[in-house]
Formats: sequence, C-alpha cells, structure tokens
Amino acid sequence: MRRLLTILVFTLVTGQLYAQSVRVDGVRMWQAPDSLRMVFDVSGRAQHKMFLLSNPDRVVIDLKNTSAKKLQLPKQQLQNSWLKGLRSARRNQGDFRMVLDLDRRVTPSSFILKPNERYGHRLVVDLKSSGSNTIKKIPTTPSTNAAVSKPPEKIKSVEDKNTGRDIVVAIDAGHGGEDPGATGYRGTYEKHVVLQIARKLKKQVDSQPGMRAVLIRDGDYYVSLRDRMRKVRESKADLMISIHADAFKNTRARGSSVFALSQAGATSEAARWLAESENSADLIGGVSLDDKDEVLASVLLDLSQTASIEASLEVGNAVLGQLKRVGKVHKRRVEQAGFVVLKSPDVPSILVETAFISNPTEERNLKSSAHQRKLASAIMKGINRYFTRNPPPGTLLAMRQGRKHAHVIQSGETLSSIARHYKVSTDVLRNSNEIPHDRLRAGQVLQIPQLGSTS
Repeated sequence: MRRLLTILVFTLVTGQLYAQSVRVDGVRMWQAPDSLRMVFDVSGRAQHKMFLLSNPDRVVIDLKNTSAKKLQLPKQQLQNSWLKGLRSARRNQGDFRMVLDLDRRVTPSSFILKPNERYGHRLVVDLKSSGSNTIKKIPTTPSTNAAVSKPPEKIKSVEDKNTGRDIVVAIDAGHGGEDPGATGYRGTYEKHVVLQIARKLKKQVDSQPGMRAVLIRDGDYYVSLRDRMRKVRESKADLMISIHADAFKNTRARGSSVFALSQAGATSEAARWLAESENSADLIGGVSLDDKDEVLASVLLDLSQTASIEASLEVGNAVLGQLKRVGKVHKRRVEQAGFVVLKSPDVPSILVETAFISNPTEERNLKSSAHQRKLASAIMKGINRYFTRNPPPGTLLAMRQGRKHAHVIQSGETLSSIARHYKVSTDVLRNSNEIPHDRLRAGQVLQIPQLGSTS
C-alpha cells in the first residue's frame, strides 16, 4: 500500500510538472531604424527574466521549466540587423537560456501576448538602441523583413527669407511586423499593400515643388501608435496621412473611407496631455504647456485641437472627393473616430481606408501597382487642393501665393505647357484658378502663383 501511494504521488507531481512545462517553438524578428523586435512562439505563459551583459553587448533571457527545438533565423536577416547571433542551451532543473549577441548597447523590455486567431502564446522582446551607434546601411531586398537605413534625404528647397521652407507631409503606413493588419480573401496582408501605396505617395509628394514627404514606417516592422504620433511631431509635419485597408466579415463590402479625429477622441487626448504637461517638454503649436496654469493650458490646447480637427475635415473632404473619381467610396462624407494615430493636437491628420481588402475584387486591386498609383495620385491631388487654399505661413507655396502673376492664355497653349513655363504643377495651377478640367480658351486669364518665369 505504501509503495502504491508513493508511485501515485510521484505520478501526480511529475504530471503537474509536465503540464506546466513550456516549449519554445520558433522565433521571428523585425528590424526597425531605432529598435529591434523579436517574437518567440511559446506553448504557454512562459516565466522568464532578462538581463544585460557587456563587453561584448548581450541580452540574456532565462525561461523557467522550458524546452526548445533549435532556434534559427535566416542568415540574411542577421546580416541586416543589430543581432549578430542567437544562442540557446538547457540549464539545470529544466530551465532554458537564450543569449542575443548584439553589435550595440540596447534597452530591453518584454511582455507575453495571449493567443489569437493566428498564433498561440508569444514572448515579445523589444530592444531599443541606447548607444551612439548609427544604423549600418543595408540593401533593399524583398526577402528580408529588415528595415532599410537610408542617408538623410536631400531637401529640395532651403529655408530662408527668399525661398521659404518645404511643406512636410508625414505618411503613416498602418500596421507592420508582427501586426499584419487585415488579411485579404486570398491571404494578402494589409501591412504590405499600404506600405507600397505609402511609398508611391511619398514619391509623388517629393516631386511637387516645395513639398517633402516623411515615411513613418519604411519597412516591415512594428511601430506603436504613440511612437507614430511622436515621429509625426518630431518631423514637424504640416499634415499626416495614415494609410490603411478595411475589412469586414461580408466580402461584398467595398469602397474607400476617410476619417478625421472625433471631438470625443480630442477630449480624451486633451485630458492626457494636461495630466502629463508638468513633466512634458511637448509643445502645442510651438507653445509649451509646462509654465501655464491649468485653465490657460486647457484653453490653448482646446484652440489648437479645434483648429486641427477643422483642418483635418477640410483636407479629408478634398482627398475623399478625389477618391470618388478612382472608384466607389464606402461613406460619402468624412467620418470621425477616436483613432490614436490622429490625436496629434497641432498636426492636421486623416486616416484613409483605401479599400476593403476582404473583398476579392478590391484585394486584387490593392495588389496592383497601377491601382496603387491611382490611389496615391488621388490622395496627392487632395493634398494639393488643400494646401493651395491653405498654404502654411513661411512655406514656398505661401510665398508663391503672395506673388501671383496674371497670364493671358494664347491660342494653342495648354495647362501643362503653362505649368512648365512657370515651374509649377498642373494641380496647383488648376486648384489656384478652380479649373475643373484642362480645357482652356484663348484670352482667358490665369493667376499663376510663382517665383519667376523661364523667360
């Protein structure tokens, strides 16, 4: 009886231990310009601790009561990242250790994600660059998730009293990395198509005289919503466009939508900013809240947010009007919601749902490079229309608006030839004169915002 009882207790204990053991099944990695994210697929909620070692720089992760198969990352990814190597080994009493060999000092953090429809439990390790290292230049390849580090972009116009500054447009491609966004009927990921549209839009913005675009995400990596807001404000953007693709359980849902921030979203964000203003160096339209009393800070913030929402609705209507020419729109007016990415209180911001990726036809269109260019062109025309009417003070466009030149159209002239002559875009010329088409008549007078002609 005693022997039977011992065997029973041993079986129960070992069974409990076996039930509580965790297995590491795989690893994925995404390199961003200023951070590195690693995601470990685990079979349960892994108990772990993490610490740093130096000379050389390493991050050590110890997991209790854990086993693992051999963990590997593609060699190409390792060549293009801060991570020099990933080592792992069993330790005493069933524990497991992973060592991340790095080429720089980092600040690590970690958390466990619960299972979702695609993955089970995941251990997420985020590494933020904390040293003075610069990111190595790496080639662009379609087969790697690593972010591409680029040299600083050449600014097309120099800010001075003679030329004015560029209008800065921040373009935010939604999702990325471990967050694929919506998935299409045929498996297309939202994160991929919106980045392709964002890059095409950037190219069009950069081609406009006096405009410059900044991509908030320029690779397949994750950027938190608050970090997106921070990057937009750090870029000193005059406008933020966030690009997404919608999804719905009904595959027949289709059409584009444009969103601006709701008043409820603005109110909740105002409370957050005011609560943090004592310890914050952030500015509202160039005015610090740190040295203002609560009432004055609240008034300043409210004025800034109200103006920002009004501007967002105006640019949103301009963009939506152009999207109607590309295809069906889901809603015929700009909608308002509390999206976090729209909450910068002093930067007009809109979110464009380009199409329903859950609709097979629209999914196919979203994968088409030609259709992506049409969407980018529609957004660009809306941006041009807005800034032609509302050029930010001190910009090249504002100075041109202040130096309008009257041009009498001669027989045989076209809008494009006149635009080339005065070194302005046809969109700016069309919007300045509210011309709905390119047909001109001899004797018609155009107002030309310009710095000087080629004559």
